Amino acid sequence: MGLMNTASALDPALAARLKRGADGLFPAIAQQYDTGEVLMMGWMDDEALHRTLTTGRATYWSRSRQEYWVKGDTSGHVQYVKSVALDCDADTVLVKVDQVGAACHTGARTCFDADVLLRQD
Repeated sequence: MGLMNTASALDPALAARLKRGADGLFPAIAQQYDTGEVLMMGWMDDEALHRTLTTGRATYWSRSRQEYWVKGDTSGHVQYVKSVALDCDADTVLVKVDQVGAACHTGARTCFDADVLLRQD
């Protein structure tokens, strides 16, 4: 389950505003800061958000591995954080990044271009 580190250094005022799932996680959408391209969705808990806000690198919680991961540490496809915003319901964050290389684990630039369900031009 999420929230591996319950003693997060996240600002308590921000932590009090966040709405999390039963597992302590909330979605984080990564978007290319200059083009608006939606790159991927990952999961964060309080500590992952704290690390993202303080290190300048997007940090997520891996539900399958049950550990934190910094985007690009193994792949080299780094996400340099430009801004982080909380949505109106306080249950999702938007992380605007400068993506180096592919954002998707498949090697694609974005996780949202391979399986288009509807396109109207």
